[in-house]
This record gives sequence, C-alpha cells and structure tokens, in this order.
Amino acid sequence: MIEHEEVKKLISAVGAEIGDTINLEKLRYHRVIIMTDADVDGEHIETLILTFFYRHLPDIIRNGFLYVAIPPLFKLQRGKEVRYAYSDAERDTAMLELKSGNATIGVQRYKGLGEMNAEQLWETTMNPVNRILKKINIEDAEEADQVFTMLMGDEVPPRKHFITTNAITAELDI
Repeated sequence: MIEHEEVKKLISAVGAEIGDTINLEKLRYHRVIIMTDADVDGEHIETLILTFFYRHLPDIIRNGFLYVAIPPLFKLQRGKEVRYAYSDAERDTAMLELKSGNATIGVQRYKGLGEMNAEQLWETTMNPVNRILKKINIEDAEEADQVFTMLMGDEVPPRKHFITTNAITAELDI
C-alpha cells in the first residue's frame, strides 16, 4: 500500500513520515480531514484510509488530528430556501417542514462530492461554519482495520458471516 503513488503523496503532504520514523514535530497540519462520497464506495475508500492511518500513522489519531467530513446526501429546495439532509430520515423530515400549499420541492440526490459545484461543496462540507466533522478516535480506526482485514483476508467464513449478517440492514445505493 505504501508504494501506491497517491499514498506517497499523502505521506508527503502530512509531513510527519510513517511507522518508526514518525515525528509529529514535522506534522504540517493538526487537522487532517478525510473527504469521501456519502455512498457505499465512499465508505469503502474511507475504511481504506482509516486503516492506513491506523496501521502507519496512529499517533495522528491518538493526538486527535484525524477527522472525517460528513457530506450531505440530499439538497432540498423550495423557492430560494435550501436545506441539506444527511440521511433519508432527515430528507423526509425536511420535506414535511418545507411543504406549504402547492409549493414544489426540488430534491437532488448527491451520489458523490463530484456532483456538487464548488459553491455547494464549500457550503456543505468545507466551510468551518457549516461542515460536520467526525473526530476519529483509535477505536474507530481499530474497527475499520478489523473490518478491512476480515473483508480482504484469506478466511472466507468470517467474511461470509459478515456479509450475510449485514446484508439484512444494507441500504442499496442504486
């Protein structure tokens, strides 16, 4: 994984080296924010990145420098009023609150960050005033590492058990 070009760029950008050579005094940022799509693919990428930090840069997590940005799933608009929803339940609640007479409510489903224009991305996911960040702790990263190891490992029975157990509650993004 460390030989992957994008991972090399990440290590260089963070500036603290990795593994035994990590030096937090060289750390360029005291807030590293992971931004991925709000869909299943984005969650997979997030798990990969969390696993990388857990395995190679755990001190960044231990010192409270790692965060995950939570992008919205929906944009709801009635006239000039705009609301963002981060789940189906929030979307449904906002729809009820925005209903007024025969007013039309526009709903846009974001499949990824790339579907937002620069202004929407800033407004919802990057602007410190509005964004929602989840601070990652070592338990979050440890769980991601365990799931990654189990799903990508050689042992089939635990993977099959995980998939059949979690498929019941899975929400398909089609």
